[in-house]
Parts: sequence; C-alpha cells; structure tokens
Amino acid sequence: MEQLLSIAVAQPRCVAHDVTANAVAHAEAVRAANARVVVFPEMSLTGYELDAPPVAPDDERLAPILSACAETGTLALVGAPVPGPRIGILAVDGEGARVAYGKVYLHGSEAVHFVPGEPAVIEVDGWRLGLAVCRDTGIPEHATRTAALGIDGYVAGVVHADHEAEVHGERARRVAADHGLWVVTAAFAGPTGGGFDRTSGRSGIWSANGELIAEASTAPDEIARGIFTKEVRARATA
Repeated sequence: MEQLLSIAVAQPRCVAHDVTANAVAHAEAVRAANARVVVFPEMSLTGYELDAPPVAPDDERLAPILSACAETGTLALVGAPVPGPRIGILAVDGEGARVAYGKVYLHGSEAVHFVPGEPAVIEVDGWRLGLAVCRDTGIPEHATRTAALGIDGYVAGVVHADHEAEVHGERARRVAADHGLWVVTAAFAGPTGGGFDRTSGRSGIWSANGELIAEASTAPDEIARGIFTKEVRARATA
C-alpha cells in the first residue's frame, strides 16, 4: 500500500523585522500551496536579521498563519528566531504554534546571538520529517544524527546568496544518497538581512533517489510542490 504526503516549498517576500507583514505573506503562501506541509526559509518571519527578537509560539502576530492553516489543513514549518534564543522552526497548524527545532550548527556571528539546538523530528500523517536549518545541511553529521532518529524525509529552511543556487541540490543529493531520504529545501528569494541583498531562490524537492521533483525559480513569491511516496505494509485485522 502506498502512502502519500503533499509538500510544498515557499519563498515569500520578506520585510526586515516586520513579523506582522511577513505573517500575512506566509498565510497567502499557505493558501496558495494546496499542500499538507509547507516549508519556509530560514528566519522567514523576520528576515536574516540576527538582532531580531525571538518570536514566541503564542505571539498574536502569528494569527494569520494559524487561520490559513486551519482553513487548508496545512502544517506550516516557519523560520524564525525563537526563545532560547535559537534560530528555529515554528510548527504552525490550525490549533496553534510550537517550537519544533533549533539550528544545531551555528556559524560566525550567529553564535553571538543564539545557542545551538539538537536534532529533531516532527511527525505528520505517519511521516517522520527530520528538521534542519541552513548550515546544518552542509554538515554530514547532522543528517546522520537526524536519520538515526528514524525519518522519511529531511526538511530544511535556508538562506543562500544568489551565486550559491547550486548548493541546495548538491546537499540534497548527498543526503539522499547517504540515507535514502526525501529532501526538501526552502530558500529565500529576493533581499533579506545579514548582507543578503540578493538571494538564491531555487527552493526544491528531491526524491529519495536524488531526483529533482520540483523547483521554484529565483523570483520571490514562488511555490513548488511535490508528493512524497512510500510503501507501507497493510496489517491484517482479526
């Protein structure tokens, strides 16, 4: 019996530090994506602004995303600075939000502002998705430690400069080859903080054999969609 999971990567426009405006853009992307899971870039709610205050799961500014998820039955994996403070992923659905992950491998000035997290998994509809943020994807040990938790897919939010557009695919194919996992990477498109005046876009979805299933362009506001598949054994019932 084949089990399916619809998943999308979104690269909405970002207004630096403006969580309210960015939450509205995220909600629009959730509605447009028509997917069970929508993945957003690193720190997508604030831009890559290392001095941005943490966004708590009960922050009222998240309300548009909660409403969109409630309407569509979506789980949104949203990039944000979170309490810790960590560079994190907020898991948002129609019931609320929670901190699902904190970036493990910080670099440069990130370590001045944030503390590292630990490998983590989120489960949705029987699928176990390992979570990652940007530099995590470039450290093979991260995928190894996360895969050891028992996962079907490796899901990341990143920000890369425009000349680094090939990085997503290189890392995704390595993870797929090493661990036999589906890989999803949501990347910023358009300007964000931290000196990233031009970012790569090219968010993508790769199958467990490393095949590119769907890819966005370099332009903001694009969405790419794919369907995860896996074989599950039917259990006999008395």
